Amino acid sequence: MNNKAELIYVHDPMCSWCWGYAPTWSKLKSLLNDDVNIVYKVGGLAPDSDSPMPLQMQTMLQNTWRNIESKLGTEFNFDFWRLCKPKRSTYPSCRAAIIARDANKESVMVAAIQQAYYLEAKNPSDEDVLCQLAQQVDLCTAEEFKLQLNSVLVNDKLLSELDYIRSLPIQGFPSLVLKYNNRLHPIAINYTDADTTYSQINKVLESL
Repeated sequence: MNNKAELIYVHDPMCSWCWGYAPTWSKLKSLLNDDVNIVYKVGGLAPDSDSPMPLQMQTMLQNTWRNIESKLGTEFNFDFWRLCKPKRSTYPSCRAAIIARDANKESVMVAAIQQAYYLEAKNPSDEDVLCQLAQQVDLCTAEEFKLQLNSVLVNDKLLSELDYIRSLPIQGFPSLVLKYNNRLHPIAINYTDADTTYSQINKVLESL
């Protein structure tokens, strides 16, 4: 493979299908090794909000979790819906990913957010939870992280990133786009088979 190629992974730390895809994504990254430069971009599923999530949406998301659990065998802790006050707000966790990216810890931070949300019944829409996770992954102190999380600079980075992903040939999250010689090639995601996706990436590169 040509090392000038980039594989753009568009995700949201609180996207349940991204959580379902996580094991296969990890395997795909190991297959690619250093042959392709992997670039993370956050999707921003839901803007900032302190409003409680409507009950209809809570039911819909719980059904989505069950669907993913059934199809992929992904583990979910449904205590989240009993112990937390859900909010339809993923921008804070997206900002957290961007902050961690600057320290080369985005994948680590995203994994911590996913584990907290889906397995530990914690709410990554809450600033305090994200600050705790930043400390947990040795990113920085909670106080330092909170300042960054609320900074204009990080918010501007998020808004710029959201503008960029709207230009990509994607239809949801997670998505993969191969960028080569300034051309964009959508890569179909197979949620259970990394080898299929790896072969597809190879075929695209070989055809160019």
